[in-house]
Parts: sequence; C-alpha cells; structure tokens
Amino acid sequence: MSTSELAWFKSSYSGTQGDSCVEVATTEQAVCVRDSKDVTRPHFAVGRAEWTRFVGFVSEV
Repeated sequence: MSTSELAWFKSSYSGTQGDSCVEVATTEQAVCVRDSKDVTRPHFAVGRAEWTRFVGFVSEV
C-alpha cells in the first residue's frame, strides 16, 4: 500500500500551529507513523500489538 493510499490523521490533541505533530494511518497488519511537517519523508510501521503497548505506556506517563 502506498503512502497516498493510507488515511492519515492527527491526534485530536494536536494544535492548529502544525508543529511537532505526527500523523498515523492504520492497516490490517500495522500502524504507520509519519512526520506531519514533512510528509515526503518515509514513514515507519509497527505492528498493532506493539502500537497498543506503546499507547498504553505513554498514557501512564
């Protein structure tokens, strides 16, 4: 799946200034992450289970 085919979105906590944000897109197998300031750079993908663990960890911080 190409980057342009993914449905990218920002967190509802992201500000309107457009700085320091990431965007995510989900597929059946993974969660893709990219820098919203430079969407031409490559994104990275992590498995859904790993993403769930990451979100759980940061929500406790």
